[in-house]
Amino acid sequence: MIPAGMMTDIAPRTTTPHDMDEAEVVARIREIKAEYGQRMVMLGHHYQRREIVELADFRGDSFELCRAASRQDEAEYIIFCGVRFMVESARVLARPDQKVFHPNARAGCPMADMASSPMVEAAWADLEERGLAAGTIPVTYMNSDAELKAFTGRNGGVVCTSSNASRVFDWAFEQGERIIFYPDEHLGRNVANSQNLPRDQVVLYDPRYPLGGLTEDQLANAKVLLWKGFCHVHTHFTTTHVDEARAKWPGVTVMAHPECTEEVIGAADFAGSTSQMCKKVADAPAGAKFAIGTEINMIHRLAFEHTDKEVHTLSRSLCPNMYRVNLYNLYDTVRDIEDAEQVTLPDSVMRDAKLALDRMLALP
Repeated sequence: MIPAGMMTDIAPRTTTPHDMDEAEVVARIREIKAEYGQRMVMLGHHYQRREIVELADFRGDSFELCRAASRQDEAEYIIFCGVRFMVESARVLARPDQKVFHPNARAGCPMADMASSPMVEAAWADLEERGLAAGTIPVTYMNSDAELKAFTGRNGGVVCTSSNASRVFDWAFEQGERIIFYPDEHLGRNVANSQNLPRDQVVLYDPRYPLGGLTEDQLANAKVLLWKGFCHVHTHFTTTHVDEARAKWPGVTVMAHPECTEEVIGAADFAGSTSQMCKKVADAPAGAKFAIGTEINMIHRLAFEHTDKEVHTLSRSLCPNMYRVNLYNLYDTVRDIEDAEQVTLPDSVMRDAKLALDRMLALP
């Protein structure tokens, strides 16, 4: 579902037939990009198909692409190959005269949808009613819609990604005494664990229940309120998968994304963002073995790019929304770029979301 107030790309006047040869589609995309030069910039998330990432001017995780979007001074057209919340962030950080496009408007994020604005506002009202909101800093994971980022911005909070979440927690505790973390409970839990916060002060807030299912004392004593939300791609992985990988590939290094459960993170050798895991593989010596718990397209691409190493999936887990962006709808977008409907957001959402994103980008 597209958030209220957001316009996103409409299907072009004609669509590319899927029986058209992929090599020809790639060639046409490259030709158009060459014609526009630096006026057209394409951003590709690590979870995109390999053929999409190979066409991108910048590849990276949400944080890297967020920075890239904010630095495209010469670009008139920014095409973001990823899911909706990423494209919204690019729109927030781009200049008003720049145009931002999403090749497939249906590429959303179920986890982002788990923290809707009405639920978030109701939870904040609970905190205000009990005099707790003033000391609470909202921290919103990048994997959230623009309205949640805007709520965070106007309430003194900040956005984080999996690569900088620990630093963001430090900043938030410098500003207040309590964090409410949206929308992924597992990333929040894993960061809290890494900072050795007392477990009884890191509590789960479930918006389906009054006071999030907590007592008044639990709310008041909490250092971190974890919003009940998750990524189905990463909660797929289990400690059994880790055990099986170690048995199948002796000497393997198990890596897991911090959206995985704390049990999986505890069993892994390394936990980090997509870019951090990519760097681990790239920097490893020939013959190194990896089993990685994250989205399968990135793992397949790492195996393709590092044939001197063994790169395995911890278990197959695909993000169907990332997969919605393909060569055909990407070609439709670049071909019709002058007439395609650009991604827009309400001015108030843009303004407040930018506050939260700029606070993140200003952190060392």
